[in-house]
Amino acid sequence: MGLDLINIPGLIEMITRFLLNLVVVWIIAHFFYYPKSQRRDYYFTFMLISVSIFMLIYLMDGSKMKIGAALGLFAVFGILRYRTESVPIREMTYLFFLVALSVVNGMAAKLSLVELLVANLIFIISVAACESNLLAKHVSCKFVKYDNIKLIVPERREELIADLEKRLGLKVIKVEIGSIDFLRDAALIKVFYKGTLDSNTAESVIKMPKNYE
Repeated sequence: MGLDLINIPGLIEMITRFLLNLVVVWIIAHFFYYPKSQRRDYYFTFMLISVSIFMLIYLMDGSKMKIGAALGLFAVFGILRYRTESVPIREMTYLFFLVALSVVNGMAAKLSLVELLVANLIFIISVAACESNLLAKHVSCKFVKYDNIKLIVPERREELIADLEKRLGLKVIKVEIGSIDFLRDAALIKVFYKGTLDSNTAESVIKMPKNYE
């Protein structure tokens, strides 16, 4: 009926490429993403989406269909990024990155195993460089509801920074003044400070959750 019972060379190639993709995705998710975020839900998502996309792309017949499917996937995730505010930028970036990696591994039928290994190594090195201090020093920021609005004027910026450092126990690099409430003597300040490489999911919160007010 035109369907082979088994194609040993094709099966070996599929398993080899699948394992390569799975191992590289696991290295990126386990050693670069998870130690800082500690988000098991996204870890789980990254692994399964990578497996799904690799199999989808690899088993498609025809390069045009593969390219169309790849572009369609990026379009879907692009829409998801702008429609879903609850997904942090870092997580969405990793998702795009791993989708691209899986697409490359699934489409690169003409590449030798060595070329594919080099391509995957480039992906890993890129993540390692971006997660380190090699490209840019890590600067953290947080929003602070500040009560001493007398210090928010530009002429007293050094006093403001000194007061924030004393209260927060952080080395403040710069501040940005946001909304000001003169009736309550309060201002919203964005504080930039020297931080560690550890991710803090609460840094971008600009208002106290209702459960904690």
